[in-house]
Amino acid sequence: MAIPSITGCWDRVEINDLAIVTAASIDKKDNGSIELSIQVFIPKSISSGGGGGGPGQGAGGATTLVKSDVGSNLSEALSKLQGKVPRKVFWGHCKVFVFGERLAKEGIQEQLDFLLRHPQPRERANVYVSKGKGKAILESLPPLEVYSGEVIKELSDLHMGLHVTLHNLAEMLTSKSQAVALPLIKILPPAKGEAKLQGIPYIFGTALFKKDKMTGTMTENEARGLLWLKAELESYTVTLKPEGMEGLISIKPISSHVHIIPQIVNGNWKALVKIDTDGTVIQNGTKLNLSVPESLKIVEHTYQKDVEKRIRLTLLHLQGNGADVIGLAKEFYRKYPNEFSEAENDWKRIFKDMEVEMDVTAHIRRQGYINKTGGLQEEEVKER
Repeated sequence: MAIPSITGCWDRVEINDLAIVTAASIDKKDNGSIELSIQVFIPKSISSGGGGGGPGQGAGGATTLVKSDVGSNLSEALSKLQGKVPRKVFWGHCKVFVFGERLAKEGIQEQLDFLLRHPQPRERANVYVSKGKGKAILESLPPLEVYSGEVIKELSDLHMGLHVTLHNLAEMLTSKSQAVALPLIKILPPAKGEAKLQGIPYIFGTALFKKDKMTGTMTENEARGLLWLKAELESYTVTLKPEGMEGLISIKPISSHVHIIPQIVNGNWKALVKIDTDGTVIQNGTKLNLSVPESLKIVEHTYQKDVEKRIRLTLLHLQGNGADVIGLAKEFYRKYPNEFSEAENDWKRIFKDMEVEMDVTAHIRRQGYINKTGGLQEEEVKER
């Protein structure tokens, strides 16, 4: 009688033998070497339910510690770091990668190559650039979450800034424009009386790249238009002042559809950007009755002009930096492949000098259950 042999999981690794990485940062030292820092779970802290403070623990009983080492490249730094960690470093749960500012300015291609070749890092992990060293972001102990990597990931999930993954980054670097935009983060200093490390990481702008090198930045205000152009606006509010009216009105954008139409007319490269956006009123501090069509049109017109102003500010900054992060090169290549191939080497100049027209349509789809401003007498409400 034949007895089939049953093989076991000869290469299995128990979870108790893993050092689970939740976030990582990559910095460049003064001597040109690469510093890799990883944020690792502390299993003892999890099983004990989280205690008070202590090294690597935040106000709510944080469950991570930060380990670092240096090498001539990222691969060597990881190899040396593994020698300092008694468990096998596991990247499968790493949600956040932070490039230090100096490294970003000198080039991230080699580091990205390692992260994409390694079988464990997830391509949907989020990527950021830090103001200063990335390691400082990992070492912060935010009071509202158990570790800083979770804070940063939550900000991206809430679309408080650009949402860029490793996969997105690789796609942008190999696109026709080879321009990249990454969320820029720094630490909000702790309030008076809080521990030094209890700062909160937050997104305060956007880092612009040409190929793999950071060439400039955009402030939060300048980058707002980029969220419209990429249809990534979900968690912020637009506050407006209708012309000739007292008070302010706040609108939450609920959808945005963007269509870019490339044009080459008599040798001139142009682009028409069409945006159709809808919003909902979340606060009305004016005396306008939004149930009246004339009043609603006033608000929609103000909303449209505000969106157009934000996008023009963003485009002005992008063209000044020669950073086509909105993908105009791809649109021209699709429609005019021969013309683009001939002009591809001169694309940066073409993009800088290009005339970009705007066509913004804005609608208020939800005025709220209260049509008339709360707290006002009937005779105080304006019908138009």
